[in-house]
Amino acid sequence: MLTYQSLRLTRCIVTKNQFRLLTLLPFLICSGLIAYALYVEYVQFLMPCNLCILQRVVYIAIGILFLLAAFKPTLYWGRKLTGVLALLVSAVGIAISGRHVWMQGLPADQVPDCGPSLQMMMDSSPLWDVLKKVLNGSGNCADIQWQFIGMSMPTWSLIMFIGLFLFTLIWMFLRVNAHENTNPTT
Repeated sequence: MLTYQSLRLTRCIVTKNQFRLLTLLPFLICSGLIAYALYVEYVQFLMPCNLCILQRVVYIAIGILFLLAAFKPTLYWGRKLTGVLALLVSAVGIAISGRHVWMQGLPADQVPDCGPSLQMMMDSSPLWDVLKKVLNGSGNCADIQWQFIGMSMPTWSLIMFIGLFLFTLIWMFLRVNAHENTNPTT
């Protein structure tokens, strides 16, 4: 019979080494996603839109947070702080990629006009104005130029951000055994 006690995530006990490997996993995933994005940009010549660039920044931030977490002690409060930051950054990624997917689903007559490049906006406007303009999107953000299994790159990005969010929730509540010998029955 399922009880609250049997479903608690805190019953998952891992060693310090296993925990560090689990902590490196999001870093490796984010690194792989950034590497693939750069491959698509520089080898396949698929230029990223402004929302794609923001999603890359979010992946880099998540990766850095988990890389730093892998090298610090597995203290409870430190993990919670890192986890909360990673959750917030992942939520920003979910919002950006969700907006991107929404823009790709708009009818052609409702798609915003193409605007200037991100670099041009950064050179001529304050950061807050640039963020507002970028999040409003432009016509090239609504173009679907890449698909895998019928889903666009922003859709896959949304799935990855949701996965990283859920992983972080689980990661925050894992119990780390200080000893290498992990026998939960003792």
